[in-house]
Amino acid sequence: MMGDPEAQSSLDIQLFTGGAFAENTYLVRCTRSGRAVIVDPGAAAPQLLSHVEEQGIQVDAVYLTHAHLDHVEGLPHVMEALQVPVHLHPADRPLYDRAADQATAFGLRLHGDLPAIDHQIQVGTHLPVGETEVAVRFAPGHAPGHVIFVHEGDGIVLVGDVVFAGSIGRTDLPGGDMQQLLASIRREILTLPDHTRLLPGHGPETTVGQERIGNPFLAGQEPGASA
Repeated sequence: MMGDPEAQSSLDIQLFTGGAFAENTYLVRCTRSGRAVIVDPGAAAPQLLSHVEEQGIQVDAVYLTHAHLDHVEGLPHVMEALQVPVHLHPADRPLYDRAADQATAFGLRLHGDLPAIDHQIQVGTHLPVGETEVAVRFAPGHAPGHVIFVHEGDGIVLVGDVVFAGSIGRTDLPGGDMQQLLASIRREILTLPDHTRLLPGHGPETTVGQERIGNPFLAGQEPGASA
């Protein structure tokens, strides 16, 4: 069974939102060890880093759901403050390498150069968060190498830009594919228990049950891997 609501949580997750895209940057901390990782450092990364310094939190890594500008633009700030490895799925490496071009397309510019990618995220593996871990699931469609991070014990999924409260990720950017995105949602989201919390890259958190019933983009979408 995934995510017993009565069980003690293994993760403490704090949200920091900012920037022109109102992107959600997450600090994901193991409640047993106190050690943490950063997921998708966007424009709110400086606020997160101030919190980390004030609280004396040990950050071990950065995990990226995908490499669109708004989810990586805070990385130079992170690298200035912390020397931690960065993890990304290899299919999103071309997007990552063109982050400066992405910024130009939106009339923006990066704070600094993005760091090297230290580790390629492998689908089906688990990534550590202190003394616990999150499972990596492949969910392309919004971006070619988009992954989501699932903590089954707490019933929490960091879904990036796959699905939002009442909406889904856009597919009109390079590498986007609507049918692929809907297939990812059917396979990786709608197969989860209804009480599972979904923490998206933009907007408020939601649950699988809320989106199964109320998300207009998912009407008629049955869970599973069928087309």
